[in-house]
Amino acid sequence: MTMMSAGPCASLGSAAALFHGFSDPSRLAILRRLAQGEQRVTDLVAHLGLAQSTVSQHLACLRGCGLVDSRPQGRASVWSLAHGAELDDLWVAAERLLAATGEAVALCPSSAPAAATGVDR
Repeated sequence: MTMMSAGPCASLGSAAALFHGFSDPSRLAILRRLAQGEQRVTDLVAHLGLAQSTVSQHLACLRGCGLVDSRPQGRASVWSLAHGAELDDLWVAAERLLAATGEAVALCPSSAPAAATGVDR
């Protein structure tokens, strides 16, 4: 087995981890909902129609990426965007890129399962 040398890809690990947070349509839907204001897990479950455990797992991923924060409120946690303004900028840039590519990403074989879910970008 050969060892990989530290090349140009070595410094992209953090970016890849961040983009992993955006790689699931349900996580994108959670981020879009949180852009409207703070939400409890039960609010997100009701809005998205997902299981509580699924929403909690997605929130844990998003928290690990530094995209969301939570604070206790009684027995519940209230979730919010950690960097709302930057995420707004990212949505605008993503929409511009999708418009520029003609949303060709929907034709990408490795992206087909995500594209087929029907969740708005």
